[in-house]
Amino acid sequence: MDNQRITRRLSSLFSLGIIFLLSIYLSINLSKVMAMDSNLTIAPQYQWNLPEWTPKPVIPEDNPMTAAKVELGRYLFYETGLSITGKDSCASCHKQALAFTDGKQLAIGTTEEKHPRNSMSLANIAYNPVLTWANPLLTELESQALIPMFGEHPIEMGMVGKEQQIIDWLQDNPQYRQMFEQAFKGEKNPITIDNLTKAVASFERSLVSFNSPYDRYRYLGEENAISNAAKRGEKLFNSEELECFHCHGGINFSDSVKHENLAFSEIAFHNTGLYNIDAEGSYPPDNIGIKEITTEDKDMGRFKAPTLRNIALTAPYMHDGSIATLKEAIAHYQAGGRTISKGQWAGIGSNNPYKSGFIQGFEITESQINDLIEFLQSLTDEEFITNPAYSDPHSSSLP
Repeated sequence: MDNQRITRRLSSLFSLGIIFLLSIYLSINLSKVMAMDSNLTIAPQYQWNLPEWTPKPVIPEDNPMTAAKVELGRYLFYETGLSITGKDSCASCHKQALAFTDGKQLAIGTTEEKHPRNSMSLANIAYNPVLTWANPLLTELESQALIPMFGEHPIEMGMVGKEQQIIDWLQDNPQYRQMFEQAFKGEKNPITIDNLTKAVASFERSLVSFNSPYDRYRYLGEENAISNAAKRGEKLFNSEELECFHCHGGINFSDSVKHENLAFSEIAFHNTGLYNIDAEGSYPPDNIGIKEITTEDKDMGRFKAPTLRNIALTAPYMHDGSIATLKEAIAHYQAGGRTISKGQWAGIGSNNPYKSGFIQGFEITESQINDLIEFLQSLTDEEFITNPAYSDPHSSSLP
């Protein structure tokens, strides 16, 4: 009898133990399911539109990518209600068909004020460690987005002092109210200027371009993806004689780059000998490069080398849009700097004392110029400029 009681007691204890462990297991998994349902702690991972050979960009910890945030950012990027005239949006200077440039020599704000610089492409902007042409201090898209919206010198969107007006207008729009709540779940007041810039920045980071014919040739082994002329042009581009690759190398064809496989950000600015107004290296006073920030003479005329991806679509070229075609751009580098024979900006750029050591000039035949242009044209990513996920959503969705 004692043995039977002992056996029954052990059996009961064993059963209780199983029930206890099962309860813990169910409790843990129920918590996970509830968290996923409420999206409070576990957000679905953002799916980058990247080929396997491409590293992911580095994303700020306080603004992780989510599909809802990117979609909200797309609506805001194309939103003309964020300009003082109601006529312009971010997309006015960054058109998808032109690889998110505008085709103008200089950008023009919503009040018709002219910007001193050419609109830069936003292709692969997530891989840029510094933003705009010449500001080494501007490193986050969230901060940069404030400049066109609220900047006054020059006026771009013209919304300075209208912060509360923007918030009220978004609050009154049922679709935006729902989209902000979805993108910033759990926040009591999701419609803020801070969240607006986070959404726009997220959309801009989603603008990735790695599917040009050259990418398919170089990284996917499609031998016939580019022409023989483009292949010859690639060799010229990467030659020590032409030096192009020093400033326009790597996955984004720029020597300013950051991504998850780099231990540190690579940042560079160059004076290409575009001007030499006083024979002492001066540039036009509203475009002196990073000297405007550092105040150091050696930084006169130093600008960031932009990506060459989709370069055939982003004319005119240089920080001030003063070179109209790819052929003229090659001629500039061939001469080792530009000579302006008359006018207020006259000077011999090749003699600029602050010019980069990579800009020495080179010999090149007409046939080789054509090959080089053919290579540059092979960097055009048709998927990038037609991808519906990057397009204007307003024409059929918002009232």
